[in-house]
Amino acid sequence: MGRLGAACYRHRWLTVVVWLAGVACLITLWMRFGAAADNNFTGSDPGQALLNEHFAAQSGDTLTLAIRSQAPVRSPAVRERVTRALAPFRQAPHVTAVSDPYTTPGHLAADGHIAYATVQFDVQGSGIPGSEATALIHDAAVASGNGVTFSLGGDVVDLAETPYGGPSNGIGVGAAAIVLLIAFGSLLAMGLPIATALMGIGSGLSLIALLGHVFPAPSFSPIVAALIGLGVGVDYALFIVTRFRAELQAGRDAPDAVVTAMRTAGRAVLTAGTTVVIGMLGLLVLRQALLNGVAIAAAATVAMTVIASLTLLPALLSFTGTRLARPSRLNTLLGGKVFGGQVFRGARTPIRSAEQRMHPAQRWAGVVQRHPVLATALSAAFILILAAPALAMKLSMPDESAQARGTMGYASYAAMAQGFGPGFDAPLMVAARVTPGDGARLDALRGAIEATPGVAAVTPPAVSRDGQAAVLVAYPATGEQDAATDALVSRLEDRVLPQSGLTAYLTGPNAANVAFANLIGERLPWLIAVVVALSMGLLLVVFRSVVIAVKAALMNLLSVCAAYGVLTAVTQWGWLGNVFGFPEKMPVTTWVPVFLFVILFGLSMDYEVFLLSKIREEYDRLGDNRLAVGRGLAATARVISAAAAIMVVVFLSFDLTPDVSVKQIGLGLAAAVLVDATVVRLVLVPAVMELLGKANWWLPGWLDRLLPGRRSGRVTAAGEPAARTLAAAR
Repeated sequence: MGRLGAACYRHRWLTVVVWLAGVACLITLWMRFGAAADNNFTGSDPGQALLNEHFAAQSGDTLTLAIRSQAPVRSPAVRERVTRALAPFRQAPHVTAVSDPYTTPGHLAADGHIAYATVQFDVQGSGIPGSEATALIHDAAVASGNGVTFSLGGDVVDLAETPYGGPSNGIGVGAAAIVLLIAFGSLLAMGLPIATALMGIGSGLSLIALLGHVFPAPSFSPIVAALIGLGVGVDYALFIVTRFRAELQAGRDAPDAVVTAMRTAGRAVLTAGTTVVIGMLGLLVLRQALLNGVAIAAAATVAMTVIASLTLLPALLSFTGTRLARPSRLNTLLGGKVFGGQVFRGARTPIRSAEQRMHPAQRWAGVVQRHPVLATALSAAFILILAAPALAMKLSMPDESAQARGTMGYASYAAMAQGFGPGFDAPLMVAARVTPGDGARLDALRGAIEATPGVAAVTPPAVSRDGQAAVLVAYPATGEQDAATDALVSRLEDRVLPQSGLTAYLTGPNAANVAFANLIGERLPWLIAVVVALSMGLLLVVFRSVVIAVKAALMNLLSVCAAYGVLTAVTQWGWLGNVFGFPEKMPVTTWVPVFLFVILFGLSMDYEVFLLSKIREEYDRLGDNRLAVGRGLAATARVISAAAAIMVVVFLSFDLTPDVSVKQIGLGLAAAVLVDATVVRLVLVPAVMELLGKANWWLPGWLDRLLPGRRSGRVTAAGEPAARTLAAAR
């Protein structure tokens, strides 16, 4: 790491030019050859394949045009308006049919004031341009008025009204810049991490679009990957810049300071970034095509931010010389207490050194270490209380009831739920292979489905033109978010369809969501086991301690559980839901807990690695566990707090996006980082390490011989080999 930093420092212009040219080429390739997003989470579905084969005209996506009228819908005046309103939809591109609510059975509500028409496309939702969806929404809005309201609903409408993204990226960058300015008190020190992170994110997002041809990714992947990349990218650069600045203030020359920063903080960044990538790639264990795309997208972005921190940042530091050691005007105005707690006369001569005055974090560590049992019990109890709501977590994909109030998608849902019941939004399609003599069996299947508890209505069987397939639609009595609907899906699949005597499949979005949730439940333990085992193995190699590796994994799991509990309390129970932008109580989106686990396990490891790297450095130098913990905490507390503050504000900016699933990710990430950087790192870590004493560094001799990178003994000072490393690089 030292040689890499020295080489980039010496060849600064070449490094910067290569980065600029590389990012420009990647962005150009992205714009010209980037793959389109794929939002199909259902994977292989034999029922949908059967419908596509025999009902080609009905194999595309559908939209529901809800009609709400103050006057009876059957009145001549309203009927004339409805007929005129349907005309633009019949002429729209990709539309194969628009049902007439007056001639199609079941399309008029019992109260006589609500009806609906179905708009059938010949392509899936991903093939419908956003401009076409916007035009259809406009047609529905123009047709409304004078006592009749037309509301268009469906996945295409929801995506058009609440697209992934929004202002979160820009706000995240601005918030990170403010935190860095407060932390460093220097515009120069603020700009370096931001610039490094943006270069890494730009290259990462370009790779996402190009890799999408091999690993299709959903629409939310770029926004989530960008915000994660921003959080970790700024943090990683912050760790290196902080160590570089500290070395300058200790009196070292800039080249030596870069080498030492890379050998220490750079090594920690490489370890932490690798852990995040391992966590993200853990999604591959689920063997779900779209989550594979999410894993590759996020891992690629994080990897590029790590590479930028380890190559581009040392080159940028070479342009600053020793200026980062000087107090800025803001720092001077605030008495030198913005960052580091000291005022410096020039670049090298501190008025008061850290050895002459105990850092507040070191004093705090002393307080915790004097009462380790009490600190451990209180902090663990607090985290477990936060995690408790997770025991009641319910998983489901969001439907239109979770859309923001005032959107046309929610208006369509509300009208249909009032007129036809909440289960209308969760239709269950039954596709069956048939022969000309299977009419009686189809009727019996319809009767069996209709008699199943929880079914509100079943449409008559529709047979394909070739007579080889049939389809029925069952409407549950409960909504898509209701647990009873999930139970109904299982009951139909396990009992009713196998007894029909037909080859029948339950299909449609709601059935696919239940199947996806079941898949997650089956494979999640394997995901957890793989990610934890690989991360522990990496920590074992880096820190040469079995206890440290196990302790880090357990504490990271505690942070993840706390995030799950907070997420459940806010979204599912509605606690402070309006504050975080959730319009009503809703289940946690099915894929969010899995995604949170792999991200949080890696992110939590960032702070663990940075803190333990400094503690290990002090322990190797001093051989005293208590003193090493205190000094390690003192040296890293401020930078970890700044890094956590950056991540919290960046992740909370997720809540500015309109999509509720992305909001849930942001809330869970922010809660976990806040708990991890405060309760875990400032209380639980020093308390547990005090209780364990020298056992913290236990490693059997046989395992030490097996592990790569065996230590050669204690080092007396982290910076001593810097000159030799720089000389070797030259």
